[in-house]
Amino acid sequence: MGKNITKLGLGLAALGRPEYINIREDESIDKSEKAFKQNTFSVLDEAYQLDVRYFDTAPSYGKGEAFLQEWIDTRKHQDVILGTKWGYTYVANWELGYEGKHEIKEHSLNKLLEQWEVSKKLLPNLKYYQVHSATFDSGILENEEVLNQLHFIKKQTGLKIGITTSGANQKDIIEAALKIQIENGPLFDSFQVTYNIFEQSTFSILKTILNTGRSVIIKEALANGRIFQNEKFQHYSETYRILDQLSKKYGVGADAIALRFVMDNLQPTFVLSGASNLNQLQENLKAKSFHLTNPELSILESMVVSPDNYWQERSALSWN
Repeated sequence: MGKNITKLGLGLAALGRPEYINIREDESIDKSEKAFKQNTFSVLDEAYQLDVRYFDTAPSYGKGEAFLQEWIDTRKHQDVILGTKWGYTYVANWELGYEGKHEIKEHSLNKLLEQWEVSKKLLPNLKYYQVHSATFDSGILENEEVLNQLHFIKKQTGLKIGITTSGANQKDIIEAALKIQIENGPLFDSFQVTYNIFEQSTFSILKTILNTGRSVIIKEALANGRIFQNEKFQHYSETYRILDQLSKKYGVGADAIALRFVMDNLQPTFVLSGASNLNQLQENLKAKSFHLTNPELSILESMVVSPDNYWQERSALSWN
């Protein structure tokens, strides 16, 4: 088993906007934009101090890109790697309890051109430019205008062009994306995928991608908080018991065990912490302090659920 291959990164999904799909224990936090910006800068600074160098954002993460841009401009770190996305627009406008969709998907050429004009300001630290949640329904994988524009951006900038996936058919989306070639070369160099103890359906195809030297970035390694003991999810009681045993053995939280599982089981390029505060970040990064044994990995691999059940459950989680 390879050691010290995967690097931990930080995703800004829960940092740049006041509400996100997650299981939030603390409902009393200050959700003003000023408080979120201050908190985001604190988390970014701490992450950098703890040797995190990859930061992942998107226009739909509220002020995520703007916060990250200002942090880069003021801190002047030369060694950070940034990734962003295009295709979703944040429309909740910081309105707490917003009842409509908080973000709207549009994989059109106009949306790509519009969002690229903003995102390219993250250069030269920007290394990954990703289609946000590629699906068959959006038509992105057959839209030659958009694919050619992405190829043009790739040639112009040297960026790694990627896709992110969500949903029960992640594997099918990745397979289709891998077939896209422009000028005798693959268009997509990176794949950001939901993968965790419960959702392991993409293991084989991600291993194949990694073996070709392309990048795999893992999001939602904590299953939007479902890896933490919760009486609403009694069907995970055996998983909670095992995570508790491993937490006690290694002196870390269930979050670090879940992150370490992805690091040791899949060995992706990056696995993202989705921490929304300093304590969560510090706890997450304890995943770097140990390795799981092969028998422990086998037990956690057996905790997998069907993709259909996993994604149905995820879709029922509330924004908070």
